[in-house]
Amino acid sequence: MKRITSCLLCLALFNPISARSGSNPWAGVKTTAALGPGAESIGSYTAGCLSGAVELPPNGAGYQVMRLSRHRYYGHPHLKKFIEALGRSSAAEHLGVLLIGDLGQPRGGPTLTGHRSHQTGLDVDIWFLLSKQAENRTLAYNERESWNAPSVLRDHSDLIDSRQWSKANERILQITAEMPEIDRLFVNAGVKRELCRTHAGQNWLRKIRPWWKHDDHFHVRLKCPKDSRYCEGQEPLPAGDGCDASLAWWFSAEAKAPAKKLPPPKAPVLPARCDQVLYH
Repeated sequence: MKRITSCLLCLALFNPISARSGSNPWAGVKTTAALGPGAESIGSYTAGCLSGAVELPPNGAGYQVMRLSRHRYYGHPHLKKFIEALGRSSAAEHLGVLLIGDLGQPRGGPTLTGHRSHQTGLDVDIWFLLSKQAENRTLAYNERESWNAPSVLRDHSDLIDSRQWSKANERILQITAEMPEIDRLFVNAGVKRELCRTHAGQNWLRKIRPWWKHDDHFHVRLKCPKDSRYCEGQEPLPAGDGCDASLAWWFSAEAKAPAKKLPPPKAPVLPARCDQVLYH
């Protein structure tokens, strides 16, 4: 794919806008940058950047990338390696083709829309839809842009829709959670409850964490790479499989109460090192 430097990047190079200011030039950058010989995740998942990003090819064994127009198919080499390994596992077990959503931007950082995380090249969204249609052909560009990820819940409820959910979905989540480089996976609480019904007590369930929405895809988060000394990981996961009162809360009146109207979130404060990545 031909890379064209955006005018926003040109402006950034000649205008001393700080990566820590309210402006967001990150989405306009179309090329990667490396501060050193290896890749480096910097900051936190919701306030950080990525040096030395690699591009995930749009097609691979057992996977295809969706929404190419968003230009969010970059990540840390560990993330690329994980997606390719998961795709191979899905193909080997004939589970269907993984449809890959957002990874991150060429230099990480905050996006203009859609995500507060995905900033350090260690996050990826994967659709629950395991496409059989894509097993023997490459999806056309317009298909990647127009297909939608269906919810696996029934009629906007908390109940699993058996037309959209299968043992293959459970297996993909298990394979992912059992990989040692994975920190956690975010799914809808209804999905977590279904997994607790069918797999309660299994160690891999600990990494499956309930979160709002996430009824049409699951969000995978990798641990900070050992050689990324400026990477900020999350707190350790609690013990147990998570099929306890902490899960029951997600179905309570408190959890389902309409969200209060809050002012738009402020731009994240990025580490100073991210200025070097942005303007490299």
